[in-house]
Amino acid sequence: MNTLSPGARTMAPMTWNQTVFAAIIMMTAAIPPDRAAAQAPSPGPAARSAQVLSKTYLVDRKYKSMTGPQSTQPVFLLESQTPELLWVTGFRAVVVGPDGETPASQEFMCHSNLDLNMNLHKRLFGLQRSAPNRIFTLSQGQQEILFPGGFGLPVMSDEPFKLTTQVLNHNIEGQAFEVRHKVTIDFVRDSELASPLKPLFQMAATGMVLMDGKDPYYGIPDPNAEAHGPGCLVGQNAQETGFILTDPQGRRFTGHWLVKPGRQVNHSNITRYMNLPFDTTAHYIAIHLHPFAESLELRDLTAGTSVYMSKVRPSEGRIGIDHVDHFTSPGGILLYKSHEYELISVYNNTSSEDQDSMAVMYIYLLDKEYVKPQM
Repeated sequence: MNTLSPGARTMAPMTWNQTVFAAIIMMTAAIPPDRAAAQAPSPGPAARSAQVLSKTYLVDRKYKSMTGPQSTQPVFLLESQTPELLWVTGFRAVVVGPDGETPASQEFMCHSNLDLNMNLHKRLFGLQRSAPNRIFTLSQGQQEILFPGGFGLPVMSDEPFKLTTQVLNHNIEGQAFEVRHKVTIDFVRDSELASPLKPLFQMAATGMVLMDGKDPYYGIPDPNAEAHGPGCLVGQNAQETGFILTDPQGRRFTGHWLVKPGRQVNHSNITRYMNLPFDTTAHYIAIHLHPFAESLELRDLTAGTSVYMSKVRPSEGRIGIDHVDHFTSPGGILLYKSHEYELISVYNNTSSEDQDSMAVMYIYLLDKEYVKPQM
């Protein structure tokens, strides 16, 4: 991996192919003014971005979601002689040609995932709560996350990220394409802030189906429908080895399941899966769905209210997603540690065969336990 210092604009030519790992990180002193204004408080620091190119993927056949070529590569945001505090304010991904610039069809986008080493991150920030490695996922329909101004995810400059990218192809046969992911991570340096940012942390709410047995409520020993909702469906995992979860009661669930032809509404109680550490506010919600999805809703079962519903605009004339609604708010939405929550996914499989599905809300919450690291 070649890393350029902040402000660098060019590098020596490289040869790209499908077998050689290659990545470029270009550190820029500023990003477009409209994006910078949306991210930073006023007066704000210089907004920076790290840009990464995945390896080149050969797409020469149909690949359903989660089955296409993929790769994982390391990413560092900033080279500095001593570690310093950074704030991640945005994450973007687009599909481009092998040269890294030529636009390509976004229907080849499966996902771009950015992970941290959470064990290391917890030590650096003195965190006691459990936390996932995954901090961002982008997929068809939502290929940009931009936090409201004044908010960010705190990380240290020497923390290594892992970027995993994957392509798919639902529609095209008899042709071959070479494409890659172009990923941009927006951030600011804490040392350049005129006023502090509000810290966010990510928590996922994942729809599930029960693979076998009874009591389709993840992590709930003695469920009842009045308090915990109707429970999830009994279903089949979409892959032989995939997203399988076993709860403390020994029940097996999957977050990547098959939807048979027709309409499917699935209710998942996600209270124990989310495991909220305290009452807080949600300031951004990103959505991950697969083709044939219609909507995804987070409901507060205790209050009997809808927290947020995301609707989907499918691709016209082909299998895919053009747009998925997301939530962003400086004021936020209140979430309560003591409340019960469920996720409701609606799929309408208009094809004649089983289709795979996922339903995830990536919720970015105000971190009331954040303490600035001593450096």
